[in-house]
Amino acid sequence: MKLKDSQIIFQALADATRFRILNLLGEGELCVCDLTRVLKEPQSKVSRHLAYLRRSGLVQTRKEGLWMYYRLAKPGNKGFRSILKACGCCRSEFKELKQDLKVFRQNKKRLISCCT
Repeated sequence: MKLKDSQIIFQALADATRFRILNLLGEGELCVCDLTRVLKEPQSKVSRHLAYLRRSGLVQTRKEGLWMYYRLAKPGNKGFRSILKACGCCRSEFKELKQDLKVFRQNKKRLISCCT
């Protein structure tokens, strides 16, 4: 990994909304509508942050019909994997992340069916 690559990753993680999105994607593949409902943020804001995460290599996409689904990228190098693993370990340490996971898990069935 080049130093510039780690800089891109850390800049992506430095924003609270992007960190919250990554936290939720740790639960599996989601569409924008799922994320907007849990985060209570406008679709345009969530989409903008997802685009940033995609450009940084932290998120991958899959298109199905009109819907775009997002998931965590499978890191190809050890440094990248270590950074993401460290972020995953702190999911239960932050109040906002815990609350997002609670809302997601309580509404999981309804959220995932919004695009079908």
